[in-house]
Amino acid sequence: MTKNISKVYIIAEAGVNHNGNLNLAIQLVDAAKIAGADCVKFQTFKAKDVVTASATKAQYQLEVTDNNESQLQMLKKLELDFDAHLALIEYCRKVNIEFLSTPYSVADIKFLTKLGVVSYKVASGQIVEPAFLQAVAKTGKMIFLSTGMATLAEVDDAVRTIRATGNDQLVLLQCTTNYPSRLQDANLLTIPTMAAAFGTVMGYSDHTQSDTACLVAIGLGARVIEKHLTLDRCLPGPDHAASATPEEFKRLCMTIREAELTLGSQMKEPCEVEVINARGMRRSLVASRRIKVGEIIRENMLTCKRPGTGISPKLLPEVVGCIATRDIKIDELITWAVCGDRK
Repeated sequence: MTKNISKVYIIAEAGVNHNGNLNLAIQLVDAAKIAGADCVKFQTFKAKDVVTASATKAQYQLEVTDNNESQLQMLKKLELDFDAHLALIEYCRKVNIEFLSTPYSVADIKFLTKLGVVSYKVASGQIVEPAFLQAVAKTGKMIFLSTGMATLAEVDDAVRTIRATGNDQLVLLQCTTNYPSRLQDANLLTIPTMAAAFGTVMGYSDHTQSDTACLVAIGLGARVIEKHLTLDRCLPGPDHAASATPEEFKRLCMTIREAELTLGSQMKEPCEVEVINARGMRRSLVASRRIKVGEIIRENMLTCKRPGTGISPKLLPEVVGCIATRDIKIDELITWAVCGDRK
């Protein structure tokens, strides 16, 4: 990927929806590929490096997981080891879909670098961690940076931190950090705001339960769309309930491809078929009564009717005052051949 993204780049966020099971993770890769995603994303972490033993779960996690289980215990079950990562990367290569992951520590960054990843996703929570951002940026790889929970000033700090390393391969993702999130919290107008402020490729990481926000985001300039994918929303785990099923994700991919076809360019001009249709749909100057040879053509002798193959109505002032060079029948298109010298 480069900053000149030729089509909308679709990321299937498998995340931790594999529940720590490699076979389930591979099934998620297959589902993402079949649906039409360009990339499938996982998360790389050691639970002990992410949360303390006493950390409570987020509210959305409490709603869908065992309340007697700590966040550390929950995350521990969702880890993928080195061999699982290697197997996933090799499988993604085999089925021709890009592998992406979110590291949560410097050790995770080094781990993924060792595996030869080509880009990194940085979660919203790490946008206010300069040392972590520097470590990711110094790899020289493409960075997808989610901006959930951040102010514009915090995004500015993060962008400056990353660029100070010499790495300008950055995609900013508008994001609402809630699972699921409400449409009214999507705040998609920040997409053109951040594009203008930072000059980066913009994207949208979606946590809503419909396709609407993704399509609006594309209309506002998003060139990357990320959405969670699950094999079954009823599976145990923190993110399944807020994820799209394979059927829903496939529909989203198809709709995104249709939506990007509608964008066109910033140049306002008729398309090829409109040029053809204009001949039948636009109007020309037409005689509203019989005009005799030698008569001065007056405005009240003319009207506008289809087709648009004669003199355009905008040239009416140039026709009025001309002397008819021959008889002109009622309903006949006016041509320059019948317009003689002006009186």
